[in-house]
Amino acid sequence: MVDITSLQGNAIAGHLDALAELRIRVFRDFPYLYDGDHAYEADYLRRYAECPDSLFVLAFDGETLVGAATGMPLRDECDEFRAPFEAHGYAIADIFYYGESVLLPEYRGQGIGKAFMAERERHATQAGYDLVAFCAVQREADHPARPASYQPLDGFWKQQGYERHPELTTHFAWKDLGDSHESEKPMTFWLKAPGEGRA
Repeated sequence: MVDITSLQGNAIAGHLDALAELRIRVFRDFPYLYDGDHAYEADYLRRYAECPDSLFVLAFDGETLVGAATGMPLRDECDEFRAPFEAHGYAIADIFYYGESVLLPEYRGQGIGKAFMAERERHATQAGYDLVAFCAVQREADHPARPASYQPLDGFWKQQGYERHPELTTHFAWKDLGDSHESEKPMTFWLKAPGEGRA
C-alpha cells in the first residue's frame, strides 16, 4: 500500500536526502539521461524548501520514498523558467509551476501519477492561480539512447487536460550520462487552467 502525503516549504527538510536520491535515480532514464550531481540536487531542493508556498507531494511504501512531485509559484522559479512567459506577456504571479514528477518504475500504472497531478492542481486552485504549468525535455525521435519500448507521456498529459505550447520553450543545462560536460536541452511547456479538462 502506497501512502501519499503533501508538505509545504521547510516541512520537507527530513526527506530532502531521499528526494535527491530519487530524482537522480529516476532522471537517469531516457529522456532526461541525467548524470546526477548531489551538489546540484542540494541547491535545487533547497530553493524549494525555502519557499513557503512550495508544495511537495510524496509517495511512501512504508518508510521508503518511492515517488514525489513538486511545485512552486512561477515567480519564485529561476530565470530559465520565467523568461518564456515574460516574453509572451503572461502574468507570472498567476501561474503555479510544477517542478517534476518522479516515480520508481515498479510503482507506475497504479494511479499515483494522476494523484500527483490532482494534488498539485488542487493546491493551485485553492491558492487562486489562473494557470498551472510544467515543462518537458525534447529529445530527437532517433536519439541513440531512446529505448525501443519508450512511450512519451504526451498522451497522459493530454488526458489530464494539459496543452502543449511550443511557443513557450526554454533551455536548461545538465550533464548527460556518458558526457564529460553539461549541454543545454530544449524544454517545452504545457499549460492548463486548474479545474478544467480532465479525462
